[in-house]
Amino acid sequence: MTIRFQRLLLIIFSLIFLTFAVLLILFNSKKNLVFFYTPSELLNSNTEINDIIRIGGFVKKNSFNNLGNNQYNFIITDNKNFLSVTYTGLLPDLFKEEQGAVIQGILLKDNIVNASKVFAKHDENYMPESIKKQLENNQYWKKKYE
Repeated sequence: MTIRFQRLLLIIFSLIFLTFAVLLILFNSKKNLVFFYTPSELLNSNTEINDIIRIGGFVKKNSFNNLGNNQYNFIITDNKNFLSVTYTGLLPDLFKEEQGAVIQGILLKDNIVNASKVFAKHDENYMPESIKKQLENNQYWKKKYE
């Protein structure tokens, strides 16, 4: 075998390996995607029962119920439709009524979700209290957050 032929084989095998690796990555990432829906989009979509879904919206006022033992019920809404959510676990500190939240869980019925993860959303002006105090003590930050 000449050196030229060996180089050609090395290039061909490298291209085959690279193609196989890219196809494997694309195939696995397609299986692990979780789509983000609002309640209205979810009710109008073709998702099936027991699918893993991610829902974003606001926690409806006066809908939050603490059932004890870290079990909670609340309603996520987009001001058009709503979904009832059950969650067992610790909620984020920023989680409260009339604030944005993202819920990941399993769709049990058309409008009932069993959440496995709850993420609280905040705006760009949010500053954790400990960091705020530290910056104020160093006189680096002068903006007053509430």
